[in-house]
Amino acid sequence: MAQVRAKKYLGQHFLRDMEVAHRIAGSLELTERACVLEIGPGTGVLTQFLLNNDNINLAAVEIDTESIEFLNTNYPELRLVNADFLKIDVSTIFPDKFNIIGNLPYNISSQIFFKILENRDRIPQAVCMIQKEVAERMAAVHGNKTYGILSVLMQAFYSIDYLFTVHEHVFDPPPKVKSAVIRLTRNNVNKLGCDEQLFKAVVKTAFNQRRKTLRNSLKPLVGKENPIYADPLFDKRPEQLSVSAFVDLTNRIEIAIRD
Repeated sequence: MAQVRAKKYLGQHFLRDMEVAHRIAGSLELTERACVLEIGPGTGVLTQFLLNNDNINLAAVEIDTESIEFLNTNYPELRLVNADFLKIDVSTIFPDKFNIIGNLPYNISSQIFFKILENRDRIPQAVCMIQKEVAERMAAVHGNKTYGILSVLMQAFYSIDYLFTVHEHVFDPPPKVKSAVIRLTRNNVNKLGCDEQLFKAVVKTAFNQRRKTLRNSLKPLVGKENPIYADPLFDKRPEQLSVSAFVDLTNRIEIAIRD
């Protein structure tokens, strides 16, 4: 590991605990051989367990040149792509369905999840280690104070399981916060039943002023005097609404702003 320096600008914290790595690798639920893309393999601590799984056709995407040199030397059998996951066309790696796994950089984890969402019909499962606070937010149910934008948008298309907490001391260098491993499993929703772009706008606008009622927070979208505000639904705050309730709200707003 001494050959690869953790770089702050890349948000690197290399996992060094083999037991944790083995547990993460085992969190992928595969019933048959499947394609798996590891994001940011770093020094290969997780990679080695994935390579040893006969059910996995593994590829990895890595942006750090030091890591790439290390991985090519120590895991020559690994199909390694030198690229930024956020910028690459993932169909050039796996043209069909594939799963995702990785110890994600904290600073871009939300962007990675939004890219997963964009490719949701090709990504049936993702197992990711992220900041504990973000993991709790993603898995939170409505009515919980940590429930927010990421919760609603991801839960619209994925079931999310908070698997386990990972402490700081298993990383080099240790992060200042705890981490957690979550599993995303694609649900059966193909169409939301509303305008998806408007749905995103409603969710984001509502939670941008999460302490306010929907009547106040949604004025930028709906206007100040719209008759729709007479509905008791607008007395609620955004964290009180389930995904299906946000779908219903989006349909109501579409009619209100169209009329």
